[in-house]
Amino acid sequence: MELQVVALTSSQASSVQVADPVFACDFKEALIHQVVTAQLAGARAGTKGQKSRADVSGGGIKPWRQKGTGRARAGTIRSPLWRTGGKTFAATNRDFSQKVNKKMFKGAMASIVSELVRQDRLVVVDDLSLTEAKTKTLIKKLADLKIEGQVFILVAAYEENLMLASRNLPNVGVGDIAHLDPVCLVGADRVLITLAALKQLEERLA
Repeated sequence: MELQVVALTSSQASSVQVADPVFACDFKEALIHQVVTAQLAGARAGTKGQKSRADVSGGGIKPWRQKGTGRARAGTIRSPLWRTGGKTFAATNRDFSQKVNKKMFKGAMASIVSELVRQDRLVVVDDLSLTEAKTKTLIKKLADLKIEGQVFILVAAYEENLMLASRNLPNVGVGDIAHLDPVCLVGADRVLITLAALKQLEERLA
């Protein structure tokens, strides 16, 4: 199939030939849901935790003898019943990450990209590089393309000027092919991708 390429550096529009298995495959909702859920789960910190009676220091000796004191029997000062003791059913650090194999990830990404093409949410541009890190320059380029709403820009490699220019725009995100994120693609109203990034994406998902 062919995708139209919007020319920002010249006045001549063109098109590019792309592979149907990547840009025209079926929509697999269950697979996309699984991959997106795994991506969100992997971003969770899981650092919540308390100390159980085994983790609290001290308490290696019985506080007082078993009988004859008139007080309740006690085996350790680190009991959860004591003020300085451990916590009952203490929470521990957790790893929320889910395993997603390469074939599943590729299939989900191809399905997402194909759906973006079908919904006219994928815009291919010849180049989006900036000579200086100016937010107003990026705003002007987006205005020339008539792009509104939540925008995600996908480039071939990390570009510092583009990253700095988009940093103050809450509705614009930037990413590269090496750190492809399905959550950003699904949540964007429009996805801008450069011609170089398009070729890399096709090679990666083929």
